[in-house]
Amino acid sequence: MARIAGVDLPNNKCGEIGLTYIFGIGRSSARKILGKCDIDPMVKVGDWNDAQIAAIRAEVGTYKIEGELRSSIQMDIKRLMDIGCYRGIRHRNGLPVRGQSTKNNARTRKGRKKTVANKKKATK
Repeated sequence: MARIAGVDLPNNKCGEIGLTYIFGIGRSSARKILGKCDIDPMVKVGDWNDAQIAAIRAEVGTYKIEGELRSSIQMDIKRLMDIGCYRGIRHRNGLPVRGQSTKNNARTRKGRKKTVANKKKATK
């Protein structure tokens, strides 16, 4: 099992897919990394030798990944909230940030429905 950037890559996946298990590396980044290391993207992770793994580790080291990327994203969101811009306010209130409608949907951001009881009608 190859271990790169603190992540165990699955042996039975091809290299391009296996590298996507690292946070911050997608399919296109994985293809670029394997291309620079002269490794066929369709070769399974279990078939990589130690020299190939070392080359991939060195190339992945140039990217911002895992904890460093997560903290960077959190700092960006915190900055938006601190300056009080529209996006920061939406983050603070737990509402959708990118212009989605909230009248009917947006349950992922807003959470479960909070039912509010109706006002009782006054009887005459």
